[in-house]
Amino acid sequence: MRLIVGLGNPGKAYQNTKHNLGFIAVDKMCKNLDISLLPNKKLLGDSGKYKNTIFLKPTTFMNLSGNSIYKTVKYYDIDIEDVLVIYDDIDLPVGKTRIRFVGGSGGHNGIKSIIQHIGNEFNRIKIGAGRDDDLETAHYVLSKFSKKDQKTVDEAINRSIDICRDFIDEVDILTIMNKYN
Repeated sequence: MRLIVGLGNPGKAYQNTKHNLGFIAVDKMCKNLDISLLPNKKLLGDSGKYKNTIFLKPTTFMNLSGNSIYKTVKYYDIDIEDVLVIYDDIDLPVGKTRIRFVGGSGGHNGIKSIIQHIGNEFNRIKIGAGRDDDLETAHYVLSKFSKKDQKTVDEAINRSIDICRDFIDEVDILTIMNKYN
């Protein structure tokens, strides 16, 4: 069994913000696969299943994402190496994607929470949100992309979906990294 997690914050106020890139990617992937994500109180998130893969959007808010992922990993007895987390990264240019296995949080509070709960040996798709040094980080990540950047972001979301398809098909993570990084 595999787990694909999109990080974000629940609620309309956060919809389509930079910090919700993981939610946006999982929503689009599930729409393409005709999967419904349903609230699951036991997992503290919205979840759905496709083939050998569980899709999850934690509803715990970003900074507590690890709680939901931990519960899901335990409930389905998923190996940590079979977890793929999609999230925004302000240290990457807008629309750049980067796949990693193992690593630190890079200051991302959602990733810090996950590392606290399951360790750091999980797969990641980082989607570049860019940075604006004139804005406080919290304000920046909770804002929406400009119309100019949206096309680039949409292309990154589509790339992340292609990566997820390979992950679902159990392509080795090093092969995926070589193909897309």
